[in-house]
Amino acid sequence: MISDSQPLKESQTMRAGPSQEDIRRHNLGALLRHVHLGGPISRAELTSKMGLNRSTIMALTSDLTAAGLVREELPRETGRAGRPSLVVRPESARVYVFAFDVGPDRLAAARVGLGGVILDRRESVRERGPFKLDELTGTLAGFARQMRRKTRPDTVCVGAAAAVSGGVRKGDGVVRFGPNLKAEEVPFGEELGRRLGLGLPVSVGNDANLAALAEHSRGIGAAVRDLIYLHGDVGIGGGIIAGGHLLGGHDGYGGEVGHMVVNPGGRACGCGSNGCLEAEVGERALLESAGRTRQRQPAEQEPPGQPREPEPPGQRGRDAVRAVVEGADRGDIMAQDALTRIGDWLGLGVANLVNIFNPEMVIFGGTLREIYLGSAAQVRTQLALHAMAPQRERLRLRTSALGDAATLVGAAELAFAHVLSDPLEVLARVTG
Repeated sequence: MISDSQPLKESQTMRAGPSQEDIRRHNLGALLRHVHLGGPISRAELTSKMGLNRSTIMALTSDLTAAGLVREELPRETGRAGRPSLVVRPESARVYVFAFDVGPDRLAAARVGLGGVILDRRESVRERGPFKLDELTGTLAGFARQMRRKTRPDTVCVGAAAAVSGGVRKGDGVVRFGPNLKAEEVPFGEELGRRLGLGLPVSVGNDANLAALAEHSRGIGAAVRDLIYLHGDVGIGGGIIAGGHLLGGHDGYGGEVGHMVVNPGGRACGCGSNGCLEAEVGERALLESAGRTRQRQPAEQEPPGQPREPEPPGQRGRDAVRAVVEGADRGDIMAQDALTRIGDWLGLGVANLVNIFNPEMVIFGGTLREIYLGSAAQVRTQLALHAMAPQRERLRLRTSALGDAATLVGAAELAFAHVLSDPLEVLARVTG
C-alpha cells in the first residue's frame, strides 16, 4: 500500500483512465439527475449545463427514453424562431420507489415517482413502546402492497428506503440505537426487504439526515451548500450539509446534535446523559414546562424496577406541541414562559452549531418548526450573545418547506440514488 507520503515512482504502473462505457454510464446518470431534481428541461439547457455537444445529449436522451426513464416532447410554449429544442421529462408515473418513515408516533409510506412526485401515501399512528420489528415491518409492507395494487401494469419499482428516528449503521440498515423508538441492534432494512418481497434491498437512514438531504435537494435549502437541519419529534435530530455533502461520520452516526450537552447537570436524557439539547428542548421539556403533562420526578428518585407510567392520551405528540404554541399566541402565561425557556436552550444549541460549522442556513423541521416560530426572539437573542459575529452575520434561519413530508422525500432520494448512479443497469436488473 502506498501512503500519502510515498509518491508514485516512474516505474510504477499508472491506473488506466475511465473507459468509454464508464464515461457513458456517468453521463447517463448525470443527465437523469438533472431531470430528476430540476424537472422538465430542454436538450439545449442540458447541453449548456453538462458541457456536452448536442449529438451526445441526443444520444443520451435517446437511451434513457428507450429505457422508459424519460420522455421527450415539444415545449408547450416557445418565444423563439426556428426549430424548438425538445423538452426532456421524467417518467414519474412509470418509474417509482417506495419511501418509508418510522417515527416515535407514526408510520408512513409513500410511492414516489421519478422527479420526486409523491404519487400515493399511507400513514398510521404508532403507539409508543417497544420496537416490534415484525409488527412494524408488516404494517409498512402492507402499505406498499396497497399502493402497488393501484399502479398500472407497465410501472416499475426501482428502489426502496426508510427514514428511522435513530442511529443507523452505514451499509447494512441496522438500527444501532433509537432511544425514542425503544430500538437497539435491530436489523430493520433486512427484515423490511424480506417482507416487501420485491427482490430489492432496502436502504435505511437516520430521519433527520434524510430530511436534511431533502431540504437541500428540493426544499428551502436547494441553492445552499452549507446548512444545518434540525428536526423535532419526541427528541431532537440533526443533519449537516457541508460543501453540498451530508456529513455522515465514520460509521454513519454523524449529526446527532440532539445529544450535544448544553446544560451539564440538567434534565435526564434518554441516551443516558444529562442536559442534552434533546432533554432541554424536546417534547417532554416543553409540555412539562407549559403544565400540559404530569410533572415526573427524576428517574433516580423513582422506585427501582418499576416502569414509568404513560401519559394520558392527547397530552403528547405533535398536536400537544402545537397546542402549546397556539396557547402562547392566545396569551397563556405558562405556555409563553415554556416557549421562552425552550427558545433560550434552542438558541444556545444553534449558536454552538453555528460557531463550529459556519452554515449559511439553519432549517427547523418537524415540531421544531412550530417551536421556532413561537420562540424566534429567544433563539436570535442567544445567537447574538453566543455565536461569533463572522459566523452569524450572514446566517439565515428558516423553517422547513417540505413540512411533515421531509423525511419521506429524503428516503425517496436515498432509494433513487442507485438508479441515478447507473440508470440502465439498475433498470435492466429490476425488469429482467
